[in-house]
Order: sequence, then C-alpha cells, then structure tokens
Amino acid sequence: MSDCIFCKIANGEIPSATLYEDQDFRVILDLGPATKGHALILPKAHYADLTEIPEELAGKATALAKKIVTAMKTALPCDGYNVVQNNGLAAGQTVFHYHVHLIPRYADDHAGIGWKPGKLTEEVRDEVLAKAKEVL
Repeated sequence: MSDCIFCKIANGEIPSATLYEDQDFRVILDLGPATKGHALILPKAHYADLTEIPEELAGKATALAKKIVTAMKTALPCDGYNVVQNNGLAAGQTVFHYHVHLIPRYADDHAGIGWKPGKLTEEVRDEVLAKAKEVL
C-alpha cells in the first residue's frame, strides 16, 4: 500500500530503530513507547489486521514475538511483558497495518494496559457460543 506509513517503515523507505529484520518482518522500537523497550513487529507486506494476514505469517509473528521478548528480557531486565495486537478502531488500532506491540513491563510502571473484568452470564455465554459455532 503506497500511503501506509508502516509499509514504508517495514520496507526501509523510512528510517527506524530496527531491532531485527528478516524477509517477512521488521521489528522496530516504537516512537511513542508505553515503556522503555516497547517494540513493534511489522510485516513487510500490507495486511490491515489479524483477519487479513495469512495464518502462516501470523504464526511467524507469534514465534518472532517470543524470540524478541526472550532477548529483550535479558537486555532490559524487566518484570514482565505484554504482547498486544489491536484490531479495529474500537479496539485501539490507529494504524491499519497489522502489527504486534511488545511492551516490557516494570514494577510500578503505570503503563495502564488492562481492563476491568466483567462477569460472563449464562445468557451471554449461550448466545456467544451458539453464534460463534455457526460460523466456525
């Protein structure tokens, strides 16, 4: 996609702080990090979100996340990690090019990633299971 900023970064048209690169992905440090060491996995080909990326590449992205997180936990002794992948505006996606956030977590970092847990009612459970099973 010619006007996609992440396509341009992933393919080296725009300079970035690159942690890792292979034939399918570039991993960069996020310019607006939630915490120290926040990185993004960017596929070089354009896919708007998780529903568009081929399963094989989605699997490679997960394996790459493990590789980068493992290395970064040694490089930046952090207390944990969030692996976040947003899909759609309502879910917080602001750049519509599939990407994975790798966010190191430190005690008391106040990064604010999370939600207030609700309660799964029997009615909602039954509705979701029935509707989802129809399309699966």
